[in-house]
Amino acid sequence: MRPLKWRQLGEILIRDKGISEDVVRQALREQESSSLRLGEILKEQGETTEVILAEALATQSGMEYVAEPKVKTSALHLLTTVPISYAKENLAVPLEIDGQTIRLAVVDPSNNQILNDLSVLTGCRIIPCLAEPDKLIEAINQGYETLSGGGDSSISDIGQEDLELDGSQIEDLLDTSDEAPIIRFVNGLLTQAYRQRASDIHIEPFETEVIVRYRVDGVLYEVQRPPHRALSNIISRLKIMANLDIAEKRLPQDGRFSVRIAGKQGDIRVSTLPTVFGERVVLRLLDKSSGVLGLGDIGVDAEMLPQIKKMIQKSHGIFLVTGPTGAGKTTTLYSALSSINSHEQNIITVEDPIEYQLPGVGQIQVNPKIGLTFAQGLRSILRQDPDVIMIGEIRDSETAKIAVQAALTGHLVFSTLHTNDSAGALARLVDMGVEPFLAASALVGVLAQRLVRTVCPHCRISYQPDEKLLAELFDGIAVPTQATFYRGRGCSHCMQVGYLGRTGLYELLEVTDPIRHLVTSNADAATIRQQALKMGMRSLRQAGLSKVLAGQTTVEEILRVTQEEV
Repeated sequence: MRPLKWRQLGEILIRDKGISEDVVRQALREQESSSLRLGEILKEQGETTEVILAEALATQSGMEYVAEPKVKTSALHLLTTVPISYAKENLAVPLEIDGQTIRLAVVDPSNNQILNDLSVLTGCRIIPCLAEPDKLIEAINQGYETLSGGGDSSISDIGQEDLELDGSQIEDLLDTSDEAPIIRFVNGLLTQAYRQRASDIHIEPFETEVIVRYRVDGVLYEVQRPPHRALSNIISRLKIMANLDIAEKRLPQDGRFSVRIAGKQGDIRVSTLPTVFGERVVLRLLDKSSGVLGLGDIGVDAEMLPQIKKMIQKSHGIFLVTGPTGAGKTTTLYSALSSINSHEQNIITVEDPIEYQLPGVGQIQVNPKIGLTFAQGLRSILRQDPDVIMIGEIRDSETAKIAVQAALTGHLVFSTLHTNDSAGALARLVDMGVEPFLAASALVGVLAQRLVRTVCPHCRISYQPDEKLLAELFDGIAVPTQATFYRGRGCSHCMQVGYLGRTGLYELLEVTDPIRHLVTSNADAATIRQQALKMGMRSLRQAGLSKVLAGQTTVEEILRVTQEEV
């Protein structure tokens, strides 16, 4: 058998990283008939990680290992000499420069070509250090994004000249070399928005100014004020990207386009609206690379999770998710569908719009212009032998009645409604023309939800909330003496607001026999709600209270999003 000393990396993995000698020997045998390297084989087998492998390679090559590579401000100018595509292809980026010495992060210690290229380009001495691939790509993206200026660097240039805009496809906004100020401004605007986790971009014209705002974690923040003279060029650029009519400025238009930003795939929906001072544009940003989250990942607590799973695994019935616009209802439905998706089920959806592609699920895009409404799509779905149907939203009486009939004839139906709480959904179906006894028979459960901002973990500090706010939130319940409340102080990670990210509050109403009796008796939503609370339903505010006591959010945030429960 070939001695291990012929494979120094194997020795390091065994001696320093605790990997079994038998595992390494087996990988070496596989390597003899494979083009893969030893580390790649071990990673595929799940025997090592990128971090362990990078540390071992650093030991083998005598290089420094960098756990968190980051391009320092002093080295940003070096990125102008190296295209981002070249940096990603070779997995290398300069981190800092000290006099005539450049510290270069690499993944492959044997790649001397990048060292020679950078040495020739800069005339400097290159000292390589080793980083894991994912961290290095993140450093590349952040460095080039900082270099692009996020739109700020081009704001003073725009509107100074007439521009000829083209509709060429953008592969990665950070990799574009177009020097047109409008194109650089729009690209920077989108890049900065994704960087700050914005869900929407608002471009709002007024009499003397244009205001650009990002919606981050459900709240709008002003970010820029480009000159008013640039408005028409900015909107024309966005219309070209979304394949809209740039000559039509009197009517609203809707479109969409896809981009790659910092290596991530994103979809952007564009909506234009004519106003007295010019066209107003709202861009909805969807990060396709994030994928569909599980029910546990969106904030559903461990106690409620089995109840929801029991409802969504039934063979027939309607499961509704309710809440205002932007409350995350569609995300919850996607999570539910993903949890029951299997080869044994035929799942079909009708949506407006399709926000995420679900593998193995047939998804239909509503198109009212050609008569493809929710109701028409639902009728067609029923002829496709479905097991599970998802309707993006029950908007009218016709859709509601077809959904109920589908549920009563052996199909499991998921959908959303715009009501404030779970009990309101049952009354709303009756108001839409569904017979009370049919609604009571078809519904299996209603999940009301809200999204609340979570405390930034980077600047979290304990604090004592106002006594009046505590009394309002606890509503007669004694405040636990050991309770500690937290809020964010504000830092660079959370844009100084103290919140970073969001989680869900959920109110689950199970349609039991007492609830069905109330529905068939034409009881109002308040009566249904009181009965559900008596039977143990936890309200949105009570769900928020548990999040506050767990240190996830603040008293003020819960009261803000549940104020209709007073």
